[in-house]
Amino acid sequence: MAAALLKTITLFALSSLLILNGAIGDLICEELPVELCAYSISDTGKRCVLENYLARKGMVKYQCKTSEVVMETMSGWIETEACINDCGLDRNVVGISSDYLLSPNFVAKLCSQPCFSNCPNILDLYSNLAQAEGNIFCT
Repeated sequence: MAAALLKTITLFALSSLLILNGAIGDLICEELPVELCAYSISDTGKRCVLENYLARKGMVKYQCKTSEVVMETMSGWIETEACINDCGLDRNVVGISSDYLLSPNFVAKLCSQPCFSNCPNILDLYSNLAQAEGNIFCT
C-alpha cells in the first residue's frame, strides 16, 4: 500500500515537473523518464514509444524514443494516470501495437464512458491502429 502511494506521488511529481518544463521548453521523448513515456506526445507531434534493449550482463533496459507515428491534433502531451487507468492501459507497454484490439475486454474498457469521453489521445491512437487493420471499434 505504501509503495503504491509512493509510486503515485512520484509519478504525479514527475508529470507536474515535466508539464511545467513543457510550458517552458520542449517535450522531447528521449528526455522523458520511462515511467511517463508510453502514451505521451512530443512537441513535434510524434508519439513517444517505450523500447527495450539488451544492456551489459544481459540485463534488459528501457528507454523512451520518438516514433514516426504522428498525432496531428495534439503535441507536448503526457497522458494522465486517470486516462491510463480508465482505458485499461499500462505505461510499461513496449512499442505501439494493435494486438490489444483483439481482446474484447480491452476494447470494452477503451470504449467505456470514462475513456471514450475523456481520453482523445488514446482513442486517436487505437482508432488509427484499428483503421490501419481494417477494423472499427466503439461503434
